[in-house]
Amino acid sequence: MKIALGADHAGYELKDKIQQHLRQKGLEVQDEGTSSGESVDYPDYARRVAQDVSHGRADLGILVCGSGIGMAITANKVSGVRAANVCSEYQAQMSREHNNANVLTLGARIVKEGEALRIVDTWLATAFAGGRHERRVEKIAAVEREEPRTVAPPARTKS
Repeated sequence: MKIALGADHAGYELKDKIQQHLRQKGLEVQDEGTSSGESVDYPDYARRVAQDVSHGRADLGILVCGSGIGMAITANKVSGVRAANVCSEYQAQMSREHNNANVLTLGARIVKEGEALRIVDTWLATAFAGGRHERRVEKIAAVEREEPRTVAPPARTKS
């Protein structure tokens, strides 16, 4: 199994710990960066990992930023990606079992290293349940196929 990893400056240390953990388990890891605390833009790394998963260059992806939220939002913009921002082992299990999540996002400022590694282990060990959940995941994919891609208006700024 090949796992693509990515992080911004807030998540790079936890990403590196996760990478070591996965390699010790014998998994192949593709590190998409970043590798320092120098400020970077999380969408760049989320997009790389999400595209790795979407295009079959990786089986699954894991992204880390301060909260995990921005990474999940960005990754979910890539066709075929079902990213789940997870803070507990239960959420990790449910995201795989019920939603067949293929990208996990974590908040380095929210979960401690030990909990993050347990979340990763649970997420990787949980299989998709299929059945009624397969029908629901297909409905998610249908929304993705049917919803026209439009450009959002620019964000409002205070004058």
